[in-house]
Amino acid sequence: MPYNFKKFEGRNARLESRITITKSNSIGFPTKFYVDNKIKDYKYVILFWDEQNQAIGVHFTNDEENRHEKDRFSVIHSNKNYGGSVVTRSFFKANNIDLEKYHGKYDWKIVDLEDYGHLYVIELKEGK
Repeated sequence: MPYNFKKFEGRNARLESRITITKSNSIGFPTKFYVDNKIKDYKYVILFWDEQNQAIGVHFTNDEENRHEKDRFSVIHSNKNYGGSVVTRSFFKANNIDLEKYHGKYDWKIVDLEDYGHLYVIELKEGK
């Protein structure tokens, strides 16, 4: 029986696909999430907040129109294949999100929002 072995080279790769909320005011997109969802193809995110459900919606876009200029955050793409992130200090402050309580890794789901399309939604939980 012939084998078709391939050497495993992912020991140092970040295989996490959950979205990360950091204590340093950013939202992180680990390598697996970044690659699987083709985040390298996007320049910006637009964020949404659902206070009742304590949920953050993330919409990736390349929209250059002025209507979103102040509402979007630039995606920082790692040049070392570590995924990407966005610095979102103003978003967290405006919505009184305590990063000491809510930092951590979150599973996500896709929800469609009229006028925007796909949102990657995470529901915040204390002590994550």
